[in-house]
Amino acid sequence: MATRSENIYKPFKVTLEKVIEESPLIKTFVFVPEREFRFKTGEFIELTLDGIGEAPFTPSSSPLVTDRFDVTIMKAGYVTEKMHNLEPGAVLGVRGPFGRGYPIEDFVDKEILILSGGCGLAPIRSLLYMLIDMKDKLRKVVLCYGSKTPEDCIYKPLFSELNKINKFQTLRTVDLADQYWEEHVGVATVLLDHVEVDLAKAVGVVCGPPVMMKYGTLKLLEMGFPENLIYLSMEKNMSCGLGKCGRCMMGSYFVCRDGPVFTYDEVKGQPNIW
Repeated sequence: MATRSENIYKPFKVTLEKVIEESPLIKTFVFVPEREFRFKTGEFIELTLDGIGEAPFTPSSSPLVTDRFDVTIMKAGYVTEKMHNLEPGAVLGVRGPFGRGYPIEDFVDKEILILSGGCGLAPIRSLLYMLIDMKDKLRKVVLCYGSKTPEDCIYKPLFSELNKINKFQTLRTVDLADQYWEEHVGVATVLLDHVEVDLAKAVGVVCGPPVMMKYGTLKLLEMGFPENLIYLSMEKNMSCGLGKCGRCMMGSYFVCRDGPVFTYDEVKGQPNIW
């Protein structure tokens, strides 16, 4: 069971322990909470920088670890730029966790095909840690990941670690290769042409930039995945985290309250989902 804030509007304190540079624009921040912190993979938090602002992020670490957690942040605006300047020892606030994550109990005895791109690998890393923990109950896990360049590929050691685990396979691609790159070249969806899955026993997971999510979902549908077995982690402006402010509305859904993880059949009829 996730450990939520006692007062949903009042952040609890976390101390920044370490900062890891993942790419020129992406860093992972390791936080130590003032008390035990639990979340389910795919749920999100509101991270508060006092005097600056608050922004939603999905933890990228294992939900099984409760004395610290990771948040991977791309520098993309005012608040995230300030966060990128933080040094170990900084104290921030956290509200949450909020929302609906991945229903990993439904992944038992399945082949899990994951398509991710850019910083979208952050919530997927948390999911991967849970899938590793339950690997004996799974058929196989295939991770397809794309980044702009080799330098933009985050969690580089993770891929070799996953490839050493029975039932796990990874494929990577970049839009623009350098002289040292020996893997695929092209957009992330091209990797799906190199994957074999048993559709009768498979689920798809898509998380990344909106354009990748759109064409990745269309590709999975073309491959024969049922609409209700394609899980999408939707990105919207989840300001309050409570379904109150309306900034994350997607048709009849509040993404912060009803998501951020949806199946494609749930959202396909909603406006502007990408």
